[in-house]
Amino acid sequence: MIIAGIMTGTSADGLDVALVDMSVSITDSSTLDMRLLAYQEFDFDPDLANDILLLISGAPVPVSLVSSVDARLGQASAEALQQLTYDTGVRCELAVFHGQTIRHDVIAGKVMSTLQVGQPAWIAQCCGFPVLSDVRARDVAEGGQGAPLVSTMDQLLLADRNVPTAMLNLGGIANITVVSPHSDTIAYDTGPANALLDIMARRISGNSRGYDWDGSYALQGKVIPALLNQLLSDPYYAQPAPKSTGKELFNAAYLDRHLAQYRASFPQQISVTDMDVIATLTSLTARTVAQECIRQGVVEVIASGGGTRNPALMTALSIELRTAKGTGIPVMSTEETFGLPEAAKESCLMALLGWLSWHGLPGSLPSATGAEETSIAGRLSPGSGPLRLPNPFKDPPKRLNVLI
Repeated sequence: MIIAGIMTGTSADGLDVALVDMSVSITDSSTLDMRLLAYQEFDFDPDLANDILLLISGAPVPVSLVSSVDARLGQASAEALQQLTYDTGVRCELAVFHGQTIRHDVIAGKVMSTLQVGQPAWIAQCCGFPVLSDVRARDVAEGGQGAPLVSTMDQLLLADRNVPTAMLNLGGIANITVVSPHSDTIAYDTGPANALLDIMARRISGNSRGYDWDGSYALQGKVIPALLNQLLSDPYYAQPAPKSTGKELFNAAYLDRHLAQYRASFPQQISVTDMDVIATLTSLTARTVAQECIRQGVVEVIASGGGTRNPALMTALSIELRTAKGTGIPVMSTEETFGLPEAAKESCLMALLGWLSWHGLPGSLPSATGAEETSIAGRLSPGSGPLRLPNPFKDPPKRLNVLI
């Protein structure tokens, strides 16, 4: 079954579109084979990008803007998918569209609501095949965090590992999935990854760069220990898992409050530069990720997401992990380990969730999200013809095999 996965994450910088062939292994019915047929990144047009950033900034916005972005993001996604399928000649049977998270409300550790915009009807109308969307809400309704849903994929990828391993995703928010041979899989957001770094990159560049893509800004600055310690004192880091967060917390206003507090506490430190701030934020991400990996007792880390392209961040993470367990905890990529490109992982996750839902199988792990029960993810928008689902599978797959 060929499925298109369309992802736009908390970095809100564009669309990741993957065309994925998924099938039950012919040699083992408990294994699901996944082959990445095509992958492409599509930047948002500047007006849409700016409007999305406004929606997730935490500032009051009119409902008309929410409605407009909902339609325009759906249209942009339809155009991107149509272009990729035309260019590759691949015919899809299903698309899975995550949409853009503009709100993820957490009160006292409980997710009260989650909202993704991007109207899937535009994709169904343009491309002609069904679209699965709104993949987080059912888990929230079951009492879960609605995140990290990537734990479903991670558990299948690591099914045969015999040592505690962390799968790390460095998007706008960093999350880890810890898979151990003798305990339940757990997953949670560790804190900001690119969210705060992107804010500083835009400020430093005058909005000409949306992120510190080569780590050059951070490498020009120095870490400010007092500011780092202040940031590390945020109560989120002490909360128990399962937990999730987003730009509702880690946004520009949050950063500005901390900078103002630091400058009020240390008025003599007038030489602090924007480069120093982004270097400190890079250290914050590395430190909070490493602390959780060490606390969970993992012996290896497999990383993916846009943050893996930032050499300053990856070097800082390696240094933080180097002090663990004497010899340190190695960091590898999903491409090195499984043949799965780091940037394509989340769009491939969407395809996996689509395959599971299409066959009547749950798409979430209660041990990871905190939900009371497993649930089938998403809701379907029919394509150009009647919606015909196959008979549901009885048993979910136990492992996922990436075919090269």
